[in-house]
Amino acid sequence: VFFFLAFTMGREVVSSELVPGMVAMALFFTASAVGPLVTPWERRSRTYERLVSSPVSQLSIILGDVAAGALFGGLLSVVPIVIGVVFTDAAPVGVSLLLPGILLAAVCFAALGSLLAAPRTDNPSQVMMLSNLVRLPLIFISGVFVPLAEMPVWSKPILPLSPLSYATDIIRAAYGAESYFGVWLDLVMLVVFAVLLVGAALFFHRRGRGRAA
Repeated sequence: VFFFLAFTMGREVVSSELVPGMVAMALFFTASAVGPLVTPWERRSRTYERLVSSPVSQLSIILGDVAAGALFGGLLSVVPIVIGVVFTDAAPVGVSLLLPGILLAAVCFAALGSLLAAPRTDNPSQVMMLSNLVRLPLIFISGVFVPLAEMPVWSKPILPLSPLSYATDIIRAAYGAESYFGVWLDLVMLVVFAVLLVGAALFFHRRGRGRAA
């Protein structure tokens, strides 16, 4: 509901542009929120230290966090899709694009959340502050509010640097819009970003453990 209000108040936006942007933004914020929220609480309760000292690799721990974030984000992304179908005339016309797009984007954004949770702190507010410093600018340069083809000229060189751009593009394509990058490139780049973000999360979590030791 709040997403709908944020998108529609004072603007005339057709539902075919409104709903895909809301789906992308909901998926982005929910999937990337699990790591920054859960990891500091685990450090505070000392369960994280017990976990990393157990015979479980750091990669397995990160992949578990990514799976949790992806599941959480993927499930909650259904809400704006259903709202769009029920209250507007916007419905996905390419489910075969929407499902893999949401799945890969959820994994990618959850990996970003795991990376943002790498700082050695047990205070969730500190991690969330850092997280928002990264996430909030991305929604303004990734075609969430405005289709990628209509973005300002100055933003075109930085669009490909954001994984949210590819997620937004493929979700819009699933709703019948023309893809800006091409759906295959969207899928490939989401996989590439997911791998890079998991690798970066693994590196910084290991470095944090080394400093703590």
